[in-house]
Amino acid sequence: MTFSDLCDAPSGTPVVLQGNIAFALGCVRAGIHAADGYPGTPSTEVIDRGLSQVQDRMIVGWSVNEAVAVAVGFGHTLAGNDCVVTMKIPGLFQAADIITSSAFYCAPRGALIYYIASDYTPSSTQHLLDPKALLRSCGIPILEPRTHQELHESAGLAADIGRRFHTPVAILASGTLCHCEGLVRLMPTATRPKAELSQGFAPFVTLPAKARVAYDRVLAERLPALEAVAEEILPPVRLAGNQPVGIITHGVNLLHVQEACQHLGIQPHVLALGLTNPLPWKAIETFVAQVKGPIHVLEDGQRYLEERLQSRGIAVSGKTPTDPTTEWSPATVAARLGVDLPRAGVSIAPVPRPPLICPGCPYRLFGLIVGKMRRKGKLDAVFGDIGCNTLLHFLGAMDTVLAMGASEGKRTGYVLAKPEAAGRCLSVLGDSTECHSGMDATRNALFRHVPGVKVILDNSWTAMTGGQPAPTSPVNLAGQSNVFDLEASLRGHGATVHTVDAYDKKGIEKALQEALQGAADGGFHVLVVRGMCIRKVPKNRMQTRVSVDATICVRCGLCQICPGLTADAEGLPQVTPQCSGCAGNVPACAQMCPTGALSAHTPEVCGRTGCVEIPEAPGARELSPYTPLPERLSVAVRGVGGQGNLFFGRVLTQLAFLLGYEGANIVKGETHGMAQMGGPVISTFACGTTWSPAPLPGTVHCLVAMEQAEVLRPGFVDLLTPDGTILIAPTTILPGGMQPEDYPTRERIETALSAFTVRWVDVQAEALRLGDVSGRSANVVMLGVLSTLAPWNSFPVDYWLEALRRVAPKPEVWQMNHAAFQAGRCL
Repeated sequence: MTFSDLCDAPSGTPVVLQGNIAFALGCVRAGIHAADGYPGTPSTEVIDRGLSQVQDRMIVGWSVNEAVAVAVGFGHTLAGNDCVVTMKIPGLFQAADIITSSAFYCAPRGALIYYIASDYTPSSTQHLLDPKALLRSCGIPILEPRTHQELHESAGLAADIGRRFHTPVAILASGTLCHCEGLVRLMPTATRPKAELSQGFAPFVTLPAKARVAYDRVLAERLPALEAVAEEILPPVRLAGNQPVGIITHGVNLLHVQEACQHLGIQPHVLALGLTNPLPWKAIETFVAQVKGPIHVLEDGQRYLEERLQSRGIAVSGKTPTDPTTEWSPATVAARLGVDLPRAGVSIAPVPRPPLICPGCPYRLFGLIVGKMRRKGKLDAVFGDIGCNTLLHFLGAMDTVLAMGASEGKRTGYVLAKPEAAGRCLSVLGDSTECHSGMDATRNALFRHVPGVKVILDNSWTAMTGGQPAPTSPVNLAGQSNVFDLEASLRGHGATVHTVDAYDKKGIEKALQEALQGAADGGFHVLVVRGMCIRKVPKNRMQTRVSVDATICVRCGLCQICPGLTADAEGLPQVTPQCSGCAGNVPACAQMCPTGALSAHTPEVCGRTGCVEIPEAPGARELSPYTPLPERLSVAVRGVGGQGNLFFGRVLTQLAFLLGYEGANIVKGETHGMAQMGGPVISTFACGTTWSPAPLPGTVHCLVAMEQAEVLRPGFVDLLTPDGTILIAPTTILPGGMQPEDYPTRERIETALSAFTVRWVDVQAEALRLGDVSGRSANVVMLGVLSTLAPWNSFPVDYWLEALRRVAPKPEVWQMNHAAFQAGRCL
């Protein structure tokens, strides 16, 4: 079903949803009137894949930054709307002035709900701060959903709290819960009337005297009223135990505790909180009185909960002041309870795999040019920003990264301290981050007459978070055409602007030279390097690939700048399935070639050596739930971002539904963030007796490595059951900067895994044999192999095929996937 279909589906319908989508769906079904935000992993999908699809039902949009989004949300509440504002934790601090100032208005209005997604790993966030202390100081209630079901229902609950107590409400959602998938039964639909402002706008003026009165009122009225009903808002979950030990935890950690305790056969007393401000003290004190032994506090982020309990004289033990643990898993829960888990490990160190800009990315040539200038001593420093441009660091073209929009401020300060460096340094950021907060620093540099060069890498979209629209995009979220002119705005500020094609190597070199000379002469220059994000390029421009003329190639290696090319033992360039041909532009690698041995061409899909005729795929099947079912099934898949690892879980989820596992549980975990840029990624799936998206070591039936070195990641082989199987594709994706001789050979990997049941399957070669030039169906070939292994081979193939068809039903895709799956079953 589409997101819109799910909005109207009957109450109680079971579906497996990503946490963000479950929340977004809950917003619609609860009758929330509006949503705003700024793209930030791990919160982005709420609007991007969810609420943006139903703009006929509510007012939805992206703002240029979180502070603006919060102000927009507050404006909605003054019109009587209940509004959700989405962000990640750094976005909360970016909007902190507005959030903290508006927290103390006590008059009736629409509900303002902050959906704040944490990232305590971190996967894509630039810090690991815990915002609970800040939110508590503002008197803002904090909900921390424990399950996908609670996340689904939390928007309506938060809106009710906001209306009742005249307060903003924070939903602090674990990034794990946001990005993993779990079983949800759809909540009833509701229609919410708009709020009435009985006192008009007069109470919403921030003046020092009024701020004092409002603060006192929050302490005297709002907080005591909230504390009186803390046990009822999101009641604590109590699990009775038979051992003299207790656990107090919160949020998604309930699932980790359940996973660990179930598989280990232990039963501590557990109290899992869903409301962490105010705390439900009655429930906590009752629980503590009933536990006769030590009580452990398991909390994400900082030691907020532990310190709050200790401040009430409750004896608990949590993290030490120097404990770096910021997120829990079933394995770390077990360790905290004193359970030693088996650790097999491997003897080879994992391959370092920093995230890289995508093959064909328009940033690549600029990064290579700047990296070369740095090496030659022509640039002293390059001050960077967050987003895709951060990855230029791995090309030697980025020296510092701080926060969104901060690059130009850093450069300004540097040049104020070292005026002679004005023509020897750059600030660099993306077009969306320039519009987010970077333009403030542009104005500041011009206002203060600080000469220099600012580079805006304009790829037209908010790229790293998935390609959401920004003011520089062709259209906004509502589909309205763009009227904002970046270059005109920069010129209006007083900057000298140079615009250059991102795929024009000589043009970039010339523009950089002119801008740096202009800065040395006292001017402020902005270089706009323009080229559309490779992930947003229309498919008809993605048909080209690079070809190599071996007769004139001198094997110099200068073209080895992108994962789309590798070299054979003699140094001859070899095109990999990752090549995008730079989306029809002159390929970057070809511009590096001194002999013209590289060029772009459009390959034939069929008719080449090894391509086979693909039979027509069958139609849909009507299948009944299958019995008897194994108590539990689980798979973990590792690979490199871009290999399609996440597709595994989607197919297995549909298979689980067809088999009848929706009566038990279905969970799917995913790695997001930097992994999508070629970094390591792990996907997990389990159904039946299971809770957490993070599996306990020793409980996974099959491990899959789509890239051979990824099987070496710490802890991966430890997940396998004693009778499980490891499937490995002999695919090699050499990390940037690594020499081929440093990459572990197949022989070394086989030796390291000699104690395990291992099966090597060349799924990439099989996909190419079928005529899949991109090799993207290699993951489907691997699914076919998986279907032949126990316990997965107990299910008729029709269930597998129908699951695969439901995930990708387009006829041309289904035909290729059907052939790829059947080919995998024959390997």
